[in-house]
Order: sequence, then structure tokens, then C-alpha cells
Amino acid sequence: MRRAMRVPVAALVAGVALSGCAGAGGLDGDLTDDWAALPAAGAFTPAAGVCQVADFTATVSLSAYDPVGCDLPHRVETVHVGSFTVDRATPPVVGSPELRTAFADCDSRASGYVGDNWRAGRLRLAVALPTDPGWAAGARWYRCDLTELTTVEAAAKVVTRTGSLRDGLKGPSALRLGCQRTGGDARRVQTLTPVDCRTAHDAEFVGVWPAPDRPYPTKDADWAPLYAGCNTVLARYVGVPDDAHLRFRSGVVVRPPGSGRWVVGDRGVRCYLWLSDRTVTTSLKGAGPAGLPVRTK
Repeated sequence: MRRAMRVPVAALVAGVALSGCAGAGGLDGDLTDDWAALPAAGAFTPAAGVCQVADFTATVSLSAYDPVGCDLPHRVETVHVGSFTVDRATPPVVGSPELRTAFADCDSRASGYVGDNWRAGRLRLAVALPTDPGWAAGARWYRCDLTELTTVEAAAKVVTRTGSLRDGLKGPSALRLGCQRTGGDARRVQTLTPVDCRTAHDAEFVGVWPAPDRPYPTKDADWAPLYAGCNTVLARYVGVPDDAHLRFRSGVVVRPPGSGRWVVGDRGVRCYLWLSDRTVTTSLKGAGPAGLPVRTK
């Protein structure tokens, strides 16, 4: 059994002194002045271009932040992280000018990220903020998150996907809204179900109309501008005149965002053409007057 070797303190001190005389090798013997200063403590800020396994949450704390690569199964993808320029004591609330500005930025960033208006696909955009304690600690970011949905109609569910949404709508894509089969009655469309354009269908997504900043539509008069806007989108998509005869060529289905999203600043209205009297087995994009003739009865 070995005995521990004890070295007198005086010998240690002498050794240090002698080593200093033998050459410091670039050291000056001062042990307190050669450490770089630590960076100033800063508030947590999430990263863009990463994904999250968990569902979207309106606020994000450091303890709950667990990004993964988008090549792994995930439910949320962060496309951009911006910063608020107006300081305030608490995070912006729904309907505030600050949050509406953040949504507008996220709207533009998300469309650039996927390669087209994100509403042209089965996607939902949402803005996440710091928690109250995070805001008090100095966090001033907002996070732009996209999720894939099973449908953009009612009862949509979030899809667990693998692979990034970057450039996901640049060309043909399974994410894209396209031809649809309607459900309802002869006067009103209640549901839209995606179908292959080569199968019989009576509706088709034609684009997005940016509604002006007005209160959410509740009365018939409030809806009139939305129908007029979608008719313009429809005429441009098919290649027919946007005139008084358009209503004799096709009906139109208007799908604005919900009232809760409207308050946040979402003004993108999804527009669909609707053939109430027939079905077709091809897309009507660019079909012109021959593909969408004026109905005589």
C-alpha cells in the first residue's frame, strides 16, 4: 500500500519561484490578467431554419426550446426570427400594432421561404413570442412558424412531416391546393375536398386575394368586397374578362381566415372557382373563354 507523498508548502513556493526564473515561455507570471473578458449576458433568442418536434405554442421559453434538424420528424418549422423595434413593458397582445407588424413580416418571409404565397398550400403560419419572464429579461424577438395541415378546411390537423418546407411551393407539389370536389347544395358550398385534376371535379383553387384592413365580415355587405376580389383573382387565373358576364361563367367560393387570425393581421383570402352546373377533368388554369364559357341557361 502506497503512502501519500506530502510536499512541504515552502518547497512548492520555492518551485514556483524557480520556475519563474527559468523562463516563463510567454507568460508574465500574473495569473489574473490573461483571461478574455466574458461576453455580456444576453436574452435567449431562437434560431431560424430549424424545426420543432412539439406542436406550436404562442410563447416559447428557453426550457421548452428543443430544435431539431428538419430531416427528422417534426411538426413546426421556423422560417424567420425577427425583432421588435418598439420597446414596451410586456409582450405585445393579440390585435396590437406591434403584433400585426410582426405577422406582416412573417407573412412575407414565409412566402419567400416556400417560394409562393404560403396560403397556396396546406400550410398555416403563426407567430410565437417570448414568455413574460423572457420579455422581462430582455428578449424582443418574434418567431415565424409554419406547419403543414391535413386540410385548410375545418377540422384541420397538423401533419408530422420529414423534410424542410423551404422552396416547397416553387413548383408542382403535393402541398399545393388544386382541384376540389365540393359538398353542400346547389346554393352554397360547405366543404372542399382535394382531388386529382384528372378526376371529375367542380371547383379549383385559383389564388389569394389580399383583403384591405377592415373589420371581420359579418354582414352580407361586408362579404361583397371579398367576392369581388376573388372574382378578379378567378378571371386572371383562367384568362377570362373580369366583367359583368363572369358570374355567368363560374361561381366563386371565398375562404377568408378565421376571425381570430383576422385580428392578428391575416388578410389572405383563399379563392376557388365553382362550377355549379357541371364537372371537368382538367385544370382550368389559362383555359380562357373556351374553357369557361358563358352559361346560357
